[in-house]
Amino acid sequence: MRRMMVFLFTLVACAVLAVPAMALAPSGAIFTTLADGSEVNLNQFPDKEAVYLDGGPGPGAPQTAAGLDDGTYVFMVTDPSGKVLLSTDQAQCRRFVVSGGIIVGVVATGGCEHLTGLDVDHGATTVQLFPYSDTPNPGGVYKVWATRDVDYPTVCLSTVDCIADGTKHGFKPRNSKTDNYKIVGDNVREIDTRFFIDKNRSHSVDGRDTILAGKSVVWTDTNGVENTRYSDPAFPWGVLAHVEVPESDCGLHYLTIVSQQGCTVEHIHVNGRDAVRDDQGRLAIDVAVNQDYFIDVFCARGATKK
Repeated sequence: MRRMMVFLFTLVACAVLAVPAMALAPSGAIFTTLADGSEVNLNQFPDKEAVYLDGGPGPGAPQTAAGLDDGTYVFMVTDPSGKVLLSTDQAQCRRFVVSGGIIVGVVATGGCEHLTGLDVDHGATTVQLFPYSDTPNPGGVYKVWATRDVDYPTVCLSTVDCIADGTKHGFKPRNSKTDNYKIVGDNVREIDTRFFIDKNRSHSVDGRDTILAGKSVVWTDTNGVENTRYSDPAFPWGVLAHVEVPESDCGLHYLTIVSQQGCTVEHIHVNGRDAVRDDQGRLAIDVAVNQDYFIDVFCARGATKK
């Protein structure tokens, strides 16, 4: 039997350092993939060397959405909480360049730059995350981070780790983008959101309602990093906005669900129960180990309500 979902609207105690109030995240998103840009087994990979970083439009996103801001970025691999740095090479070796909203290459750094591949979908460059150490997470979960080099301490580029106030190894959470992934294994936690046009206001999901693709939710992880997910028509288990292996070891996740083109949010269920958002349109989710969360959003057409 599934355990009952717990909704909380207060922060739990967690060792997260303060972030400057003026911190601004880059637009767009990053995601993990194979060297050719094709996803594999819902962010589960056979080994550490198989995982590559991509940026720009992700699964289910319109081509005009989710493009990273142009510039140079630094990335790192950590455990899900961000407490343990797993990348083993200097930060200057872990840099890539974005142009036109997609990754176009890595920064040449005397041979230590990472291997690259080619995304078959839109011609972007993919960047291998290896080398990095095994995660201490018992579920085999990793987190990759990317931040603009202008937001990363320059004095830390020639080091592996960076100790800087208000950061995770030099990365300010609210200036970063992240993605979680897992190396093999089973029992993967997930948060999946479906959007419906509720024709008869019954909030049913028995086939009488129309499932909507390309609708967005904003997932804010326990580090305060925002990631946009879109309901993907190619997702193998239905038209879902999918969050893979959200961490369960430190604080709350927030899922922001607001009205958008073609969907005025009328009602929300989480695991079959009524759910209420806060005044910012957020659901607070206290993720339990090996617990899945299914969010059904019932819409009226248009976007006139919050």
